Order: sequence, then C-alpha cells, then structure tokens
Amino acid sequence: MFYDNNRLTIIIGAYGSGKSEISVNMSLAQRRSHPDSKILIADMDIVNPFYRSSDCAPLLEKNGIRVISPMYAGSNVDAPVLPAEMYVVFDDEEYMGIFDIGGEDMGATVLGSLKKRIENCDTRILMAVNALRPFTSTPGQIAQMTSELATAAGFGIDGYINNTNLLEETTLDMIEEGEQMVLDAGVITGVPLVATCIMDNIDNAASFKCRAPELFRMSRCISYTY
Repeated sequence: MFYDNNRLTIIIGAYGSGKSEISVNMSLAQRRSHPDSKILIADMDIVNPFYRSSDCAPLLEKNGIRVISPMYAGSNVDAPVLPAEMYVVFDDEEYMGIFDIGGEDMGATVLGSLKKRIENCDTRILMAVNALRPFTSTPGQIAQMTSELATAAGFGIDGYINNTNLLEETTLDMIEEGEQMVLDAGVITGVPLVATCIMDNIDNAASFKCRAPELFRMSRCISYTY
C-alpha cells in the first residue's frame, strides 16, 4: 500500500488539493494496518487556518494517533512556528509519521529547513492533485506546480495522488478525467501516479476502473465549504 511503504510520508499540493483529508485518512489507514505501532501526524500548514488535519485531532487521538500542530493552529494567527515535538519521528525509529504540508510554496520551503533530517529518514514525498482546482486543471499546470513545489522544497516529488473532486458534486467521470490529466502530467515530469482517491459516499464507487496502482477509499473527516 502506498501509505505503508515508508516511515515518513510527506504530503504536499496546491491549495484545494485535499492534502489534509488525504493525510488524515492515511493516518487512520496506517493505524488499521499497524495496530500496535506508534503513529503520528504533523499538521505543518503554516499559512492557512482552515481545513487543517489538526481539526480532526479528537478522531485521530481516539485512534491512538499522536497529533502535532504548529503554534497558533486553529486560530487566525499566521505564524511559521514549528513545534519541537515534530522531530520525534526522526529521533524515534518506532514511529511512522505523516507530515501534512500546507501553504504551497511557503510550506514547501519549510521542508528545506529539515533537509538533513529528511535525507536521513526513510521518506517519501507525494503530491496531491485536484484537477478541478485552479492552477492544476491541465497537465501543463500540474507539471508547473510540481516544479514550483519541488524547487521550494529542495526535494523531488516521488509520486502523485489523484484527488480530483468537487465535493458532493463529484462523479466517477470527473475522477477518471482527473486521473488521465495526472497521468499526462507524469509524462511531462517523470513523476508516477501512485494512487487515486475516491470517497465512500460517491455513487457507484465500487465500479470505478482505476488505472493507478492503488484506489484509496476515503471517508469525509474534514468539513469543507467552497
């Protein structure tokens, strides 16, 4: 499973890509796969106070997942202050962790400050893509955003997660078209598609013919309004 292959998985993406929802669902999936392991999720969105993975802290903590949030998370104060406890995933090899990186290029830049730590940890960097959002609505735009985030982070992107959706308006055709766009972007960038996400409440979800190596079934954990 794509969320189980590395000790640390870093999720980045453009605004509206759904990276926080993916991060929360990945943490819960890791817990199901590793009931006795130490698991953490670090909400590293240093800009946007809305739609954060830490908003699901009660659900995550109920499932034995350690939640780490930046100072001022949940307030309207935008301050790039990272908590010291996030380093536990580097220092304690018994942990599996997910870093939910927000703030687009500013958030990705934070990764640069962790470069040596990340290079010495079993890490994979995945980019969430919603092909129905501005700036990632064509293969060329996806490729451009990939380049911008990789440059800001100082790391290459290891894989794409297709998370094309329009919330409750999502159809299987939308997901399929988004998957094709991500595949086409991969031809430009050389970045492979590793998974396609689909919400459990979508009609006929079980009939979707996924071309990604994995279909990742998710439940809505974060409340969204556009």
